[in-house]
Amino acid sequence: MRGSRKRLLVASDADRRRFERELHEGVQQHLVALAVNLQLASELTDADPAAARELLAQMGRDVQQALDETAQLAERIYPPLAARGLGAALRSAAADAGVRASVEVAGGSTCGPEVAAAVYLCWAEALEHADAGAEATVTIGDEEATLAFDVVGHGVRLERLHDRVEALGGRLTVRSASGGRSRVSASVPLG
Repeated sequence: MRGSRKRLLVASDADRRRFERELHEGVQQHLVALAVNLQLASELTDADPAAARELLAQMGRDVQQALDETAQLAERIYPPLAARGLGAALRSAAADAGVRASVEVAGGSTCGPEVAAAVYLCWAEALEHADAGAEATVTIGDEEATLAFDVVGHGVRLERLHDRVEALGGRLTVRSASGGRSRVSASVPLG
């Protein structure tokens, strides 16, 4: 139990460092470039209006890219599960990762926000290491009132997934698949 808690703490710290790095290397760099380009556009306004307009158009595209990256990062920090629903969030994560996914939600299936968030984070982590063209499945609310997922990939950080799933009373299994890959399967009780 102590080892699991320590691994969760270390993983949480690593996530925060990764988010800080992504903010610095992504959004912050876009904003610095925009500040420089804004000053340049100001100088070009009188001297070369056509160049100023083109630079402003490029800045508009850069602002949209920064907004998109910020939204994606915010969603990874804490997914908007209540607004979209777990099934939609899981499908979206698979699409963002380029993984074909089957997400089946049984009618009337519900789970608490802590279960939904943990499963989403496990799913996203497993998808992050899935092979190109891989297929993944999620079943929410089968006859055993569980949420289960299955992903094939390389380099999945199993300790983190195991700790998250175990903390919710779930079960994680790993089986070898062809080509040095692993099939990661998990089930978490919905109650």
